[in-house]
Amino acid sequence: MKNRLFPQHRFVQACFSRPVDQTPIWIMRQAGRYLPEYRQVRSQAGNFLTLCKTPSLAAEVTLQPIRRFGFDAAILFSDILVVPEAMGIKLSFSDGEGPMLDPPIRCRKDIEHLKATVNPDNDLDYVMEAIERIRSLLQDQIPLIGFSGSPWTLATYMVEGGSSKDFGTIRKMMYNNPSDLLLLLEQLTTVVTDYLNAQIRHGVQAIQIFDTWGSVLPFELFQTYSLNFISTIIAGLHRVDRNGLAIPVIVFSKGCGHRLKPLMESDCDVIGLDWGVDLGKARRQVKGRVALQGNMDPAVLYAPQAVIRAETKKILHRFGPHPGHIFNLGHGITPDVEPEQVATLVKVVREESRAS
Repeated sequence: MKNRLFPQHRFVQACFSRPVDQTPIWIMRQAGRYLPEYRQVRSQAGNFLTLCKTPSLAAEVTLQPIRRFGFDAAILFSDILVVPEAMGIKLSFSDGEGPMLDPPIRCRKDIEHLKATVNPDNDLDYVMEAIERIRSLLQDQIPLIGFSGSPWTLATYMVEGGSSKDFGTIRKMMYNNPSDLLLLLEQLTTVVTDYLNAQIRHGVQAIQIFDTWGSVLPFELFQTYSLNFISTIIAGLHRVDRNGLAIPVIVFSKGCGHRLKPLMESDCDVIGLDWGVDLGKARRQVKGRVALQGNMDPAVLYAPQAVIRAETKKILHRFGPHPGHIFNLGHGITPDVEPEQVATLVKVVREESRAS
């Protein structure tokens, strides 16, 4: 970190394990259906994909939780699956069934039909315009997080054709046709690297890589099929913004808290943790080499406010008075949570971390 210039935002400072006045907080899926103002804009858009692809509306819903709760970071409103769509797969969302990708990738010929490279400024121009709009509206009061799915996670959707309970199709490919799967992952790595660098050029101030389905992989194959490609992406990122300020990289690999050592070797700045990990033990294990993000169970937000307060204090206490903690849920906020519960969470994080 020598000779790097750091933004003064509390969130970014914490990402680089620098001392802050209080623990920063943002929440995965903080712009979503639990907010009545989001539901209104979603209704105006007509469907989720149109909402993602309309920069003015995407900017509006990105800022809604910032106005309501005062989070320490905004995260770009989009979806990880716009990447495979830009590569030539038809993407649609069905209520109650999740995303559908057609045609699914099942063999080398299918992979060869994909666009091997994507020009983000053309093929994903609506994302870039949304970033520019959001940065203008934020007026640099808080930083904007950009993101992408990891190659492995994107590949699971592309091969399965959507969500999956057992990931049987991609796991068969992994064992029966590993060269095909590796070719797909290599192409995705190129596209994701270009996509994230474009986000940085257009103004994002932090990057998160969602490796949502890394836990599907056996321990000995996690490095081969997921982490190696994440590491290649991170190595290819321009990790300073257009003002020459350092940009942190967060890796969130759900269900992979037992893989902290290899995750640290990816050269990320922050590791996101789900609720299955003891935050204090994780802090001691990483020894200050990376910051940690998380890791409240999203279901806590269904509880009475006294329970929310107690559970929040537990997490803050487990990490202790050390630099390098970003408070977050261990996964995305669920749609039926009451906004008042989130307000309580933010208030407690502010009060308790400032007091410590």
